[in-house]
Amino acid sequence: MKPLRALAFGGLLVVLWAFGFFWRDLHQGQMPSSRAIAMAFGGSRSVKLNPEQLFKQEYSRIASSFYKPLKTKELKYAGMEGLMASLGDPHTMFLVPRVNEDFALETRANFVGIGARLSPDPLGARIAVVFDEGPARRAGLAKDDLITAVDGVSYVGKPVDDLVGKIRGKEGTWVHIGVIKSGDSKPITLTLKRARVFTPTVEGMYLDESKIGYLMVQSFSQPTAEQFDREIVKLNEHPLKGLIIDLRGNPGGLLETAVEMVSRFVENKIVVTMKDRDGGKSSAVSQSGMTLPWPYPVVVLIDEDSASAAEIFAGCLRDYRKATLIGTHSYGKSSVQEVKELIDGAGAKITIAKYFLPSAEDMSRKVDENGQYVSGGIHPEIEVKLNDDKPVTLGDVKTDTQLQRAIQYILTGK
Repeated sequence: MKPLRALAFGGLLVVLWAFGFFWRDLHQGQMPSSRAIAMAFGGSRSVKLNPEQLFKQEYSRIASSFYKPLKTKELKYAGMEGLMASLGDPHTMFLVPRVNEDFALETRANFVGIGARLSPDPLGARIAVVFDEGPARRAGLAKDDLITAVDGVSYVGKPVDDLVGKIRGKEGTWVHIGVIKSGDSKPITLTLKRARVFTPTVEGMYLDESKIGYLMVQSFSQPTAEQFDREIVKLNEHPLKGLIIDLRGNPGGLLETAVEMVSRFVENKIVVTMKDRDGGKSSAVSQSGMTLPWPYPVVVLIDEDSASAAEIFAGCLRDYRKATLIGTHSYGKSSVQEVKELIDGAGAKITIAKYFLPSAEDMSRKVDENGQYVSGGIHPEIEVKLNDDKPVTLGDVKTDTQLQRAIQYILTGK
């Protein structure tokens, strides 16, 4: 019996010894780690984990051991943001739910609200643009009116995004806004019914003195091509000597919209050629039967803030000799992103390919160690800088030197 007692006692010691390796994990409500198991049974003290296992292990360790309570969802978001940032690609990023929702709204260019574009102001928000169709227009709101309160809550001195978030809501519901009309000093309260409105991404203007049409394209969203067509019809009601398409400050948007826009100028032509990481190629081609008559010269204005789809549109018109580019070099974004929707409303914008214009030009942006521009982008045929000595308003013939040069080119041909 003595050998059996000794064997049992020895077994108990082994169990207690192994339990010492597992206690910390069990005490924290976790399954024993693979490292502890390996150490308990004589394995190597350094168990190799794949990246996914390592992330899960350290996430669990932080979530259970950190000295203050944690919001685990925010911890996951921080991990995703770090994962995306580690790739070193400024266009690959994790989008938290609110940012992802705003991104989707910008892409669709429609939302539920009052139909006005707002800008920051110390008193709340100043109305920059009132859309042609929307509750704001029907209520008599106008440019430079101030919105100071929403539903009885003052937004004086608060971020304009907070105010915008309160104005937006469910379609058909009512919102009460405090307004100081331009030129007045006393606020009034207006009650508006929220409605679905479409953001104008294309705004047209006829320059009477030079008889030239001017279009500012602010982004390449879903309704942009349709809005472009509508503005062209309006401008063609006047005697036109030329057209200026202003893409300055245009961050781009949807590749599909860029293809639609190029289709107004050429049909069945390559718009971009995309190359993935394995060397595979695919091309986007302009549509047939969508071209418009262009009996006058066309100029496209670009600058360093013209990017993505704006560069594709400008580059194609240049390559197919449908327009002359004036201004300064564009941004140089030569990559295509795909947005993946995640379960909880967040999103991931991931670069999936690099694109090239019809001329096969590589316009990839290159910067120095300080992030300053070195090369890349599209370079205009006629380079003109804005006047830094005086205040400049884009689209203002009196102060906008790039617009002045575009008018001169159309009228003189040089």
